[in-house]
This record gives sequence, C-alpha cells and structure tokens, in this order.
Amino acid sequence: MRMLRMFLFLCVWGFSHIVHAQVTLEDCRQKARENYPQARQYDLLRLSEEYTLSNAGKGNLPQISLSGKISYQSEATTFPFDIPGLDSKGLPKDQYQAMIEVRQNLWDGGKIRNQKAQIQAATEESERQLDNSLYALEERVNQVFFGILLLDEQLSQHTLLEEKLTRSLKDVQAYRANGTANDADVDAVQVEILQTRQQRIQLESNRSAYLRMLSLLTGEELPPHTHLQRPEAVLETTGIVNRPELRWYEAQEQTVSVHRKGLQTGYLPSFSLFAQGAYGNPGLDILKDKFRAYYLVGARFTWNFGSLYTLKNDRKKLDNQLQKIQSERDLFLFHTHLQLAEEDGTIQTLRQQMKEDEEIIRLRKNIRLSAEAKVANGTLSVSDLLKEITAENLARQAKVLHEIQLLMHLHQRKHLTN
Repeated sequence: MRMLRMFLFLCVWGFSHIVHAQVTLEDCRQKARENYPQARQYDLLRLSEEYTLSNAGKGNLPQISLSGKISYQSEATTFPFDIPGLDSKGLPKDQYQAMIEVRQNLWDGGKIRNQKAQIQAATEESERQLDNSLYALEERVNQVFFGILLLDEQLSQHTLLEEKLTRSLKDVQAYRANGTANDADVDAVQVEILQTRQQRIQLESNRSAYLRMLSLLTGEELPPHTHLQRPEAVLETTGIVNRPELRWYEAQEQTVSVHRKGLQTGYLPSFSLFAQGAYGNPGLDILKDKFRAYYLVGARFTWNFGSLYTLKNDRKKLDNQLQKIQSERDLFLFHTHLQLAEEDGTIQTLRQQMKEDEEIIRLRKNIRLSAEAKVANGTLSVSDLLKEITAENLARQAKVLHEIQLLMHLHQRKHLTN
C-alpha cells in the first residue's frame, strides 16, 4: 500500500512537472511585460498624476497670506494748523502693520483647468512611450523564443543522425569482419560520430544560453528540460498598422493641442474676492496716531495683456512642433511598410522552399539507402556513404529550419502591424 501511494505521488509530481515545463510564447511575452522594470512606472505615473492634479485643484481653494511691515520715513504728512479735538500734528514717521489676507478665486481665465489638462496629456504621453518600450521587449522575447525552438529541432535531428551513424558503425564493423571494409572505414564513421557529438555540445550550450536569456526576460527560472510549445501559424493580416508608436504620436499631438488652448488663458481676465484684516499704526483713520485694528473686503479684477506680444510666435512654435510630430509619424509608417514588404517576400520564399523540402528528403533518403547497399556489396566506399548520410541530415535540418523561420516571420509580421 505504501509503495502504491509513493507510485501515485511520483506520477502526479511528474505530470505536474511536465505541465509546468510547457511554456508558450504568449506566456513568455506576458511575464516579460510584468517583469520588465519599466512596467512599474505605470503605477508611478498614475500616482504622480493624481498628486499633481490634486495640487492644481487646490488653486480654487481660499488662499491665505500673512504679511507684516515696519518702516521709518524721513518725512510724513503734517497739518499746518490745529484741528480741534485732535492731538496729532500729522502722520507718524515710524509706521507698523500686520495683515492677514484671504483671497478666493472666482475666475482665473481657465488657467487651472488648462493646467489639469496639461498634466493629464503629459501622463498619457509618458504611458504611451512606455508602451513602446514594452513593445520592443516583446520583439526580443520572440527572437529568443524562436531561437530556442530552432535549437531544439536541430538537437532532435542530431539525435537521429547519431542513431543513424551508430547503426552504420555496426554495419561497417560487420563489413570489416567479412572483408568488405577496413579499419580506416571504421575510424571514419567513429570520427563522424565524435564530430556530431561535438556539434551537439555546442548546440546544447547555445540552448542553455538562450534559455538563460529567456529566464532573465520573464523573471522566472526555466530548468534545462523546459519544453517550449511551438506556436501556431498566425493568419497574415491586411497590413493595417496599429502599433503603440501611433498612439504615442497621437498623445504628443494632444499635448500640443492642450498647450495651444492654454495660450488664450494668458490674455483673459481674472476675478477674485478678498478680505484683509490688519493691525497697525496708522490705521485706516490716518488722523489718529495710535495702533488700531481694521479690515477691508472687496472684489479684485486683473487683466494682463503682456502675453499678446508673443502670442503669434507661440502659436507658430506649436504649429512647427505639430508638423514635426506628423513628419515623424509618416517616417515611421514608411519604414514599417518597408519592413512588411520585406517580411512578405521572405514568407513567400520560405513557402516555396518548403514545397520542395519533403521531396528533397525523400530523394536523399533513397540515395542514402542505395549507398548503404553499395557499401554492403563493396562497390562504394564508406566515406561516400558518410557524405550521403550527412547530406540527408542537412536536408532534414533545412526542412525544420524553414518551418521555424516561417513561424518566426509570420509572428514578426503580426508584430509589425500590431
């Protein structure tokens, strides 16, 4: 009973381990986005926007200021005659004042509203720029992922080649026993086996390096036995580009538009209420030379026309900036369509090559089988047989290479458009 439980545990553990080791391209892309250090800046940008908007909104709250003044002046207003009931001869030369003022904004010409719009536009632009960085990251993940898939297929073909060479070695050893082969033939096959093992070591080393790169990109440790699931071929798109860069350009245009609207706030009037409370000498009644408390309440109106001097040039600067953004977007689309045209040509070439791959393998296999028969009859050297075995293996490797390359370029084309 104990052995049965142990067996079931090992089966469940093995199955879960195999499932865990299955890695898809979309999983890698998603984990890379989450692991990428710049991805954390999204939350920081939103928090910064929230705090800055809150600070800007406080401009509509009552503004309180406290001021004080002590002064001594060389001359002061005096009265050349006596005023009945008034002991003072004029204003004192030493004057004192402590004042608190409360100001409530009624209308600031739209400055605070435009400031909020600029904050939101700047945050949107920064987020779209982060999207570009993560988009480039996904392209890097694609390259590493398909690189590992290609190495896996090459390793699989090397395993088949080693098995084939091992069988050939046994056959050549048997031929040597009956005199149709010699020691040099045996050595030649053994050299091919050793060279194939050397190539396997190099391929495994390359795979480990690529797997380590994928682990660093995804932030998840991938063991050596990790199996990457080959993605399905994606349908070719219509070529309509919907890249993050386009949304970034739109965000830049929106920022310029907000700044353009903000120009008019510089020449619009503003209205506010105010209340002042003060204590000093003299007070509002300047005829009394003593400390007194007093207050003022009222409304204030200001209209500054200074920004009108530069308004025309400021608008031209924003127009130039907008034209620059549009030019950069057109250049981006131009290069993207060039890349799409190149990808279309590569995909068409690979598909044409793949049509002949199976036939080439079939013919190479027939040639190799014929060579094996000739070696058995002593009419062909073992070296020639090894050439045919190598040629067949290269044909099989070319087939899997074309398959992986086609998948990679189909996904790259999709990546270029979206």
